[in-house]
Amino acid sequence: MSEPKYALTGIGNALVDVLAQVDESFITSQNMSKGVMQLIEEPRAVELYALMHPEEETGGGSAANTMAGFASFGGNGAFIGKVADDQIGKTFMKDLQAIGVHYNTQPLAIGPKTGRCLIMVTPDAERTMNTYLGASIELHPTDINPDLIASSAITYLEGYLFDRQQAKEAFIKAGEIAHDAGHRIALTLSDPFCVERHREDFQMLVDKHVDILFANEDEIKSLYEEDTFESAAQKVSGKCGIAVLTRSEKGSVIVTEGEQFIIEAAGVNPIDSTGAGDQYAAGFLYGLTEGMPLQKCGELGALAAAEVISHMGPRPEISYRDILKKVA
Repeated sequence: MSEPKYALTGIGNALVDVLAQVDESFITSQNMSKGVMQLIEEPRAVELYALMHPEEETGGGSAANTMAGFASFGGNGAFIGKVADDQIGKTFMKDLQAIGVHYNTQPLAIGPKTGRCLIMVTPDAERTMNTYLGASIELHPTDINPDLIASSAITYLEGYLFDRQQAKEAFIKAGEIAHDAGHRIALTLSDPFCVERHREDFQMLVDKHVDILFANEDEIKSLYEEDTFESAAQKVSGKCGIAVLTRSEKGSVIVTEGEQFIIEAAGVNPIDSTGAGDQYAAGFLYGLTEGMPLQKCGELGALAAAEVISHMGPRPEISYRDILKKVA
């Protein structure tokens, strides 16, 4: 087994998040499905941007948010994701590099603009997302740097990226490189609609390539077409080494080798649920790469998720190093 240079490398959509607080009527009037992510084209992105009165714009993308949280804990990480050679793309790159995440994916010279995710947050803190993927979907297997993957203890795959065949091929390539080097692959299912679109492919990935699976309650039920969380949790047992299943205010459950660890949610007044799953993954994976017991990994994840839902935006506003003291 080669000695890893990076503890964690994320592969996912490189997006800029645009956030605004809206009321329930806005969601209804725009024919959106509350609480889920919908893919849109550039004209619709321009229209929504004008209507939503943005309050915050920041580097985003699910796996990139996880890498930001991982770096905030003090983890040594890298990211692979596609932006365009435009100003927004340059901002995305500088944001990641400024927080210590290694990022040098070749930007797209010709084609769509850098992608963006328009996030509407209702008073109950639920987020409804409309995503223009732009350049991010142009990620190709040739963008997967074999040396980078082979030198990463864990490679973390974002399910949102799974909509194009070349992205699926990139995931398989990364998985094979990581396992050949004796390292691990983690996957987040990202969204129930993502699972519905790619259920068989996701099941194949979990069975053959994934060592660590992240899913929320709706996603894991959709993956195995089960009506209850308990039956879905039982079904995933043994499919991969570790399954991390989040349940919002009900906490989370870690399933591994016939065992289950119950993690309580950290109490907090939610302002915006954007990034909760991303930051849970950041905390859990940091703990795992530091050799912490699974219970402690889950507690780190829960505390990171609690911090990010206490404010607008998908990335930490405090140093997550402070959280480490709470689980010492």
